[in-house]
Amino acid sequence: MQKQRELIEELSELPEEIGELEERLIRVKRVFTVVKGGRKIGFNALVVVGNRKGWVGLGLGKARELLLAINKGRREAEKNLIQVPILDSTIPHEVIGKFKASKVLLKPASPGTGIIAADAVRAVVELAGIKDILTKSLGSNNSLNLARATLEGLKSLKAPEKVFKLRKEGEEIEVRGNT
Repeated sequence: MQKQRELIEELSELPEEIGELEERLIRVKRVFTVVKGGRKIGFNALVVVGNRKGWVGLGLGKARELLLAINKGRREAEKNLIQVPILDSTIPHEVIGKFKASKVLLKPASPGTGIIAADAVRAVVELAGIKDILTKSLGSNNSLNLARATLEGLKSLKAPEKVFKLRKEGEEIEVRGNT
């Protein structure tokens, strides 16, 4: 038990800019392993963490005990943190996130719309700090794949400043090439 506490404390140290992380459990699943003497029970826990200021991560923990699975999922989510560009409480542009058989369409929404999303998608976008968004689940509705597809979509978002900078650099290269 002491070893587990030390591991949790050690891995919970994150960069200062992220701040305090909030945790949400998306799904807990009982799994069975069939062995010679019968069945052994295990647990899967799908956990999302975020600071509601643009940082979000997703992790899947597996263990024989429920609390250990949740802790493993949280540690995994903290390792996989990504930064999401947020523009006026929504996302900068429309994007489709794909993971295996799941697709998630993420569309920016006007202020006051709220979060219109499935449970797994809602957990990810809420903890990222997005307050107004429209989403549509396309394909498989498996909660793990939906959450990962949402994360892939959020990863592919580009901040308007970055896009402007890239376009400006492209124009300079084009002008140099024509002269």
